[in-house]
Amino acid sequence: QVQLAESGGGLVQAGGSLRLSCAASGRTFGSYAMAWFRQAPGKGREFVAAITWRTGTTYDADSVKGRFTISRDNAKKTLYLQMNSLKPEDTAMYHCAARAVPAIFTTEGAYDYWGQGTQVTVSS
Repeated sequence: QVQLAESGGGLVQAGGSLRLSCAASGRTFGSYAMAWFRQAPGKGREFVAAITWRTGTTYDADSVKGRFTISRDNAKKTLYLQMNSLKPEDTAMYHCAARAVPAIFTTEGAYDYWGQGTQVTVSS
């Protein structure tokens, strides 16, 4: 089993930055891919970015390209999402997810493990 725990959310003004963390535990992640999704009130879960754990290959959604950066620290078994130039439309609950296959997918159904989420609120 894999346990995921997000942190780092909060309230920030438009144009500001936040860094989210996702601490992973339970198994080794050499053959995993991990991702960030977000869900705004009244909307479905949206793919944000993903990374393969071993090679560090990344893929970002068009809506966050050039503003958000996904990364991981293998030694700490922690996933990060650096969010810059935040906009009010980035307001959402952010979840990290993991799948036990080292390939990037953008659909939530492809991921086996999920964290509880951390709230990000961007004020205008």
